[in-house]
Amino acid sequence: MDTTLSDPLVDRLLDGRYAIRQRIARGGMASVYLATDTRLDRRVAVKVMHPGFADDPDFVARFNREARAAAGLNHPDIVSVYDQGTDDGHPFLVMEYVPGTTLRNVLRGRGRLTPAEAVAVMDHVLAALGAAHAAGLVHRDVKPENVLVTPDGRVKVADFGLARAVAGTTVTASRSTLIGTAAYLAPEQVRDGTADARSDVYAAGVLMFELLTGNAPFTGDSPLSVAYRHVNEDVPAPSSLYTGVPSELDAIVLAATARDPDQRPDDARALHASLLRVRDQLGLHAAVPAPEPSYSPGTDTLVVERPDSTPVTAAAPPSPPPPAEPARKRRRRRWPYAVAVLVVAAVAAAFGGWYLAAGRYTSTPNVIGLTKPAAEAKIKAAGLKAKWLPSVYNDTIAAHLVATESPSPRHDLRSGGTVSLALSLGRDHVPDVRGETVSSATAALQRAQLTVGATNHQYSATVKKNHVISTDPKPGAAVSPKTAVTLVVSQGPSPVTVPDVTGKPVDQATSILQAVGLQVTTTQQYDDKIPAGKVITTNPPPGSSAHVGDSVNLVVSKGPQTFPVPDVVGEKLKDAEKTLTDAGFGFTVSNFPGGPDRVLSQSPGGGSKAKKGTVVQLYVF
Repeated sequence: MDTTLSDPLVDRLLDGRYAIRQRIARGGMASVYLATDTRLDRRVAVKVMHPGFADDPDFVARFNREARAAAGLNHPDIVSVYDQGTDDGHPFLVMEYVPGTTLRNVLRGRGRLTPAEAVAVMDHVLAALGAAHAAGLVHRDVKPENVLVTPDGRVKVADFGLARAVAGTTVTASRSTLIGTAAYLAPEQVRDGTADARSDVYAAGVLMFELLTGNAPFTGDSPLSVAYRHVNEDVPAPSSLYTGVPSELDAIVLAATARDPDQRPDDARALHASLLRVRDQLGLHAAVPAPEPSYSPGTDTLVVERPDSTPVTAAAPPSPPPPAEPARKRRRRRWPYAVAVLVVAAVAAAFGGWYLAAGRYTSTPNVIGLTKPAAEAKIKAAGLKAKWLPSVYNDTIAAHLVATESPSPRHDLRSGGTVSLALSLGRDHVPDVRGETVSSATAALQRAQLTVGATNHQYSATVKKNHVISTDPKPGAAVSPKTAVTLVVSQGPSPVTVPDVTGKPVDQATSILQAVGLQVTTTQQYDDKIPAGKVITTNPPPGSSAHVGDSVNLVVSKGPQTFPVPDVVGEKLKDAEKTLTDAGFGFTVSNFPGGPDRVLSQSPGGGSKAKKGTVVQLYVF
């Protein structure tokens, strides 16, 4: 039985613009409908909130605010949000219609993915989250139900910002919604209700664990018990369940699901860069697993699953009327014409239905890898127009060939629509940012379509503090677009403790200081205790902190300072004693009895030099 027959929104024109055709999904928060945008003449998906949410004015305000933020995201791995509004008390969201199924249904059918397939899915999921994080938007509810996989293997992430709109509402979410959310909540979301880009990184790590193992890392009797296991327990390595998981993927999952947010990658862009490095290192290249067409009406997700496919066919012509009585020849001649008219009308109606449903749309051709003229010719042949965007780096497509196409190949697009293309610049190369500030280096890497991964610090005597010493990969290295480049940033010269060289000869002291990276200057001064040529002290003093390359001044002894000894020979003893005392010298006296009490001689002699306090021997007779 078609459950949409009793749905009052089916066949209604929402907001005077969106013709609701069919309900294709229903969940605890909203129902999703296939609709036609009558203004732009395109198929869209319309998500209409359930009355319980619509009656909460705070929720409606948050819903509108977050929907406007999500509409600003433009990325091939994100479901585009076109419009939002309220019609007769029904808050609704209009977005890109993408036929497919959720990643949850893929896991139900597959159990788990191979490592290469898991990496292929996470490549798209992290690219989408990375674009949101770069725009300052946090998803807050990353889970398989919010990841869409199309039959041709494309991946798109949905419901950006809606988790924040639901948070704090007075409406009680369904038990299934709580369970699905609790399995992916970061510890800080459970503990204090906060969420940032690192919370999305945690949920992405849990999602990757589930892709590799087929199971969420934690289960419990209630959503609350599951949530608190995230707070109190570490997510195990996927290889603990399946030995075929490479240790490098274990490392990515464990880094993303660290309970301390500061121990996780800063955002999805950093995690994505690590994933791509491991993918290329291990050769884990595979296509996204394409699901079988399916429909799961209980899925509460922005992007809907493939609706039941009922081919549009011409109505069978009515059976010819029974033969008339032979006498009614005129009537016998007329009924074939009536039948022909009915057949033509039925065919016309069928054609009109086909045209309205699909005939006005064409499928975008695959022009990836073609030259610009060849791509333009193929796009034109499909009844579409080409729009050229700035060229991008690509490590698999040679320069001057088409590298990106949006909408992607085999996407439904109205005839005459525009396909955005970009040529390849070839492989990216790491620019030389050595000697630049961190902010200048970051800007240069972003211009080269690269990102900053880790920032390591080390001491340098030649590179200024907070300037780049080197990068990993090295400057000029060929890399993939979006590769995370590690910056090695200078902390300035390394610290060093000034050695104690007091009392050492100046040459020896100089060698000791230079050995620890210090520069040496010298000054000299007299010292009565330290012999000439030896160090009296240093400036800065021994034991103080300095840096490699700093200068230390050695104060070197010139020995004691000497002064001329006064010549007192011939002077009376009393006068000689005063002269020596005034000059800072001492004296002793040797008397010869009977003399005139005059100085006969002295030692040291007059005019010689001696340090202050030297005792002069006087001989008196």
